Amino acid sequence: MIIGYDAKRAFCNRRGLGNYSRDIIRLMSHYSPENKYLLYTPRIDNGLFDPDPTATETILPHRFVDKKIPSLWRSSGICKDIRTHKVDIFHGLSQELPVGIEKTGAKSVVTMHDAIFVRYPELYDPFYRTIFTKKNRYSCKVADRIVAISEQTKNDIIEFFGADPGKIDVVYQGCNNIFRQPILPNDIAAVKRKYNLPNDFIVTVGAIEKRKNQGIILDALYQSKIDIPLVIIGGKTKYAEEISKKAHEYSLDRQIIVVNNVSTVDLPAIYHAALCMVYPSLFEGFGIPILEALCCQTPVITSQGSCFAETGGDAALYIDPKNADDLADKLQQVLTNKELTKEMTNRGLMHAEKFTDEKIAQRLSLAYTF
Repeated sequence: MIIGYDAKRAFCNRRGLGNYSRDIIRLMSHYSPENKYLLYTPRIDNGLFDPDPTATETILPHRFVDKKIPSLWRSSGICKDIRTHKVDIFHGLSQELPVGIEKTGAKSVVTMHDAIFVRYPELYDPFYRTIFTKKNRYSCKVADRIVAISEQTKNDIIEFFGADPGKIDVVYQGCNNIFRQPILPNDIAAVKRKYNLPNDFIVTVGAIEKRKNQGIILDALYQSKIDIPLVIIGGKTKYAEEISKKAHEYSLDRQIIVVNNVSTVDLPAIYHAALCMVYPSLFEGFGIPILEALCCQTPVITSQGSCFAETGGDAALYIDPKNADDLADKLQQVLTNKELTKEMTNRGLMHAEKFTDEKIAQRLSLAYTF
């Protein structure tokens, strides 16, 4: 069988959609090597993704017009190549399918991650919102199967995009296997030196943006007078300036450590070194840092609602993401109760077994059964 992937995010995106795309391609080429995998991308960012050349073939725009306007090729012109390559299944990995996919002869699958831009329109550019909503509605309408990364996402795409419940498969995300590997104390110490991290710290991982809600952690530290350093790992945004301003107002400048551009290979050591991971996001489709931390035996405090209970299970502590007192109370529990943290880490390892590579590959293969 020939399976085509919209692999733009795999080759060009360092965040969640890119990680998801790379993982799906890696899993399927490993667990179902009998298939041929074609990776369609308008460009390649060198060094970001190195797919297995024995199982995959990378397809770039090759016609004159497509080279000149690669975005147009990805949105519709790619259909010519899908027909030419006799693709059996084309999978849009990031909520999009090319216009005309239903006329190519290929079966189509689309992964839907979330509808956050509909739930929180004030956080997104109106033009982006309008265009992406149209693309999502179209993808849900024409796709033969829809992969939702959580039950929360399944419910959202039914509500907001009119998706047919009968063609939705919930296939959870996983995380990179490096988070499941044992790590030596010397390696942890080396990573702490590399990023100049203190001996004890709380960590939060994710883009520094309003939806991720890192500011409430500063509120909780200030109100409860917890003097343990907070390490914020994520890319810079305008919200990072608000975090810096709040840290100054609270006189927490020395206690807040912001680290940008952390290599994925260093993250497991940071999770292992942390006293706990706080993920107070307002809304997510899945929340990969929660799973990463559980795999690293790091206690997790995260938000109530959304998908968080699916990802964290009975291993995490849950807070009202708008209540700093609630977060402060949960932090005090984790930082002072060793029996609680041991129980949380044990439960975390058990819960993380729901999201192994093999189980995800099996469920995705079922979604490819037409």
